[in-house]
Amino acid sequence: MNEVKIKGVYKHFKGDYYIVEDIGLYSETMEKCVVYRALYGDNQLYIRPYDMFASEVDHEKYPDVSQKYRFELQNIKSVKEN
Repeated sequence: MNEVKIKGVYKHFKGDYYIVEDIGLYSETMEKCVVYRALYGDNQLYIRPYDMFASEVDHEKYPDVSQKYRFELQNIKSVKEN
């Protein structure tokens, strides 16, 4: 499992992009959850258990996916950087 970076931009293995807004706790169980926003459409806000967000793709269910993790951090560089 990989570590989730707050304010990081992630690519879902099905292709869309999201930004992690924060890490929260589910009040009933104190389970860590990732709060993330779609970078497309109406910018819907989502919540998913941390372990599920950071987990590897099920390559038995999705054999054609090359991405290792369900969500992978993207290295986005500024156009101002050399």
